[in-house]
Amino acid sequence: MTRALTLHDLMAAGIALVAGTAAAVLLRVILRWLGVRAGRTKWSGDDIIVDGLRTIVPWAAVTGGAAVAASALPLTARVGRNVTMTLTAVLILAATITVARVVAGMVQALAQSRSGVAGSATIFVNITRVVVLAMGFLVMLETLGVSIAPLLTALGVGGLAVALALQDTLANLFAGVHILASRTVQPGHYIKLSSGEEGYVVDINWRNTVVRTLSDNLVIIPNTKLSGTNMTNYHRPEQQMSLNVQVGVGYDSDLEHVEHVTIEVVKSVMADVEGGLPDHEPLVRFHTFGDSRIGFTVILGVGEFSDQYRIKHEFIKRLHKRYRAEGISVPAPRRIVSVHQTEIPQPELPIPGPRLATDAMTTPVNPTPPV
Repeated sequence: MTRALTLHDLMAAGIALVAGTAAAVLLRVILRWLGVRAGRTKWSGDDIIVDGLRTIVPWAAVTGGAAVAASALPLTARVGRNVTMTLTAVLILAATITVARVVAGMVQALAQSRSGVAGSATIFVNITRVVVLAMGFLVMLETLGVSIAPLLTALGVGGLAVALALQDTLANLFAGVHILASRTVQPGHYIKLSSGEEGYVVDINWRNTVVRTLSDNLVIIPNTKLSGTNMTNYHRPEQQMSLNVQVGVGYDSDLEHVEHVTIEVVKSVMADVEGGLPDHEPLVRFHTFGDSRIGFTVILGVGEFSDQYRIKHEFIKRLHKRYRAEGISVPAPRRIVSVHQTEIPQPELPIPGPRLATDAMTTPVNPTPPV
């Protein structure tokens, strides 16, 4: 038997609870201060760790205070055991949530560091979070005295039925994992599918890939379609690319002078316009004797896919202005259409022939009546 509950027991339990709560508040203030200091560093891992500790440390302090308070009370063995298991389960739950947040944050930070600031591969983050939470849930059930062996058996048997019912979902899941594991496409890359969709990959989650077009719209593509179609990745093997601009000048132009002026304009654009590559060697290649001009290609360098529109815009403006100042003509295509009018011969009318004797007898001859 236990002794009777006294006022001293209640005061000791209350002091323990208050002390645990006060310690939780104080630790949260300290962690907030550490979070400000961690935000000033270049490494993002310390921010994730401090953010995760904000969950586990206050709960640990409150749980510790509750455990001390329970030990100060005259509880029976059964009640004390139940209280201990409950507090342990709460602490395991808080620790599981903390570990899941820290590990998922680390995975996301790693994905962002390899894919660019704008990219995030949530498929790995979600898988990591689910695995950690599931393990923590099983440990919590084991702590509460619930046998997890029948649960694992039921999950194994039911998993087959779930897999058959979610074939499309699982196919998209494994396709997304394959895409990221093979590193053919990463968040932040600019891609174009054979079906016409193109844009920046924003996210690859457990079911689909989100692509943001240049018009700032989102295109949702299932992972199975992305992995099974022909695709052009403009960030592989490298992000920099060449831009070809077609130009033409008149036949009376000095081609050496045209090439010299064009290269000067290319160099100025590469040095002044954002997205240009100053180290890229400008190239001019004449290739066609056209109907009204000599055609050639100007090859420029751009930093990445979307920079080509800005570079091309500024290059055409400056080249047109420089050609006008240098007297280089860019003739417009001309076509001469000749119309020849011919007389259409009239059909000949048939010549009328002699009439037949029967036709000439228009009035019948009556015989002379008898007298």
